[in-house]
Amino acid sequence: MQPSQRRPPRRLPSLPARISALHDARTATVVGRWLGLAVALCFGTGLVSHLLQHPPDWLRDHLPSRPAWGYRLTQGLHVACGIAALPLLLAKLWTVYPKLFVWPPVRSVRHGLERLSVAVLVASGVFEVLSGLLNVVQWYPWPFPFVPVHFAVGWLLAGAVVLHLAVKWPQISDHWSRHAPGTRRLPAAHGPDRRALLAGLGAAVGAVTLTTVGQSVTPLGKLDLLAPRHPGHGPQGLPVNRTARAAGVTPVGPDWRLTVTGPRPYELSLAALRALPQHEVELPLACVEGWSVAARWTGVRVRDLLRAAGADPAARVRVVSLERSGAYRVTEMGATYAADPLTLLALRLNGQELSLDHGHPARLIAPNRPGVLQTKWVTRLEVR
Repeated sequence: MQPSQRRPPRRLPSLPARISALHDARTATVVGRWLGLAVALCFGTGLVSHLLQHPPDWLRDHLPSRPAWGYRLTQGLHVACGIAALPLLLAKLWTVYPKLFVWPPVRSVRHGLERLSVAVLVASGVFEVLSGLLNVVQWYPWPFPFVPVHFAVGWLLAGAVVLHLAVKWPQISDHWSRHAPGTRRLPAAHGPDRRALLAGLGAAVGAVTLTTVGQSVTPLGKLDLLAPRHPGHGPQGLPVNRTARAAGVTPVGPDWRLTVTGPRPYELSLAALRALPQHEVELPLACVEGWSVAARWTGVRVRDLLRAAGADPAARVRVVSLERSGAYRVTEMGATYAADPLTLLALRLNGQELSLDHGHPARLIAPNRPGVLQTKWVTRLEVR
């Protein structure tokens, strides 16, 4: 075949051009709306979690112990929204990234302040999502403490979002709906591609949610493919974050005693503790990493132990563990929790004596309380 008779090479469809057309205000507004909802839910539930874990002293005795499943709901929602925010954040950055590299980078003082606010928004958003995901898998490749830094940057992100909304509200409102003036000015030919992109993004959010939320929504546990914790997996049917070996705790001997301080301090052996009236409650163990499992706990009511020590009904209690070190070796429980009849010094889990990894010989279990504060290997209750 002569060169002049050769067929011209087939050209691929102009996909890059079609994709670049989706870097528009309508796409950015819709994705930003979804991302903003996820950020708002993360911020609100994160605030609840922080107040329950680290309450100011004036609030400690007024924290609600009911509903018993409250922390399970709020922290499960917090982690689920944080995971869903990952594809939303990536999509949002993809949509607007051409505008992040405009030249000249600063055209005026107002433009410079706007770009500074966007830089803070992007940096804090990326940090919150990635650090939260690493916390879920309990990997901390940084030198700073996670909880206070994550909490502080959360406030920074919330402020950056509010500032961004204030600056961009005219453009956002101009593309808020399909019939908004700005949206109607966009080429109609881009509509199907935009809808396909948003449908794919919705499917991605649904996929990561369904394959991780089973760690807290136990009916969906069979779909829990990507989460680091699985409901029902672990000693006695519950996951364990911190093992006895990691905490430096060894099996107790017959000389173990529970010390209860107060106006009438006393000590109890394990046999004497078992001889006291036992109560069974069903409460969830809900951890900050997002997993939670309901279980049956049997033990002695904390309020009965405090009453025997002559404690005031409105007293709070300091709980001390056999754990050798750790941020939660000693915890403090407010009066509302201490007086709740569901709060137990548990000796049995799902009808069996506590295993060492679950806190043998005794552990705290209370309603609407973060798992890190459900102290294991309890050795002292100090009336405050």
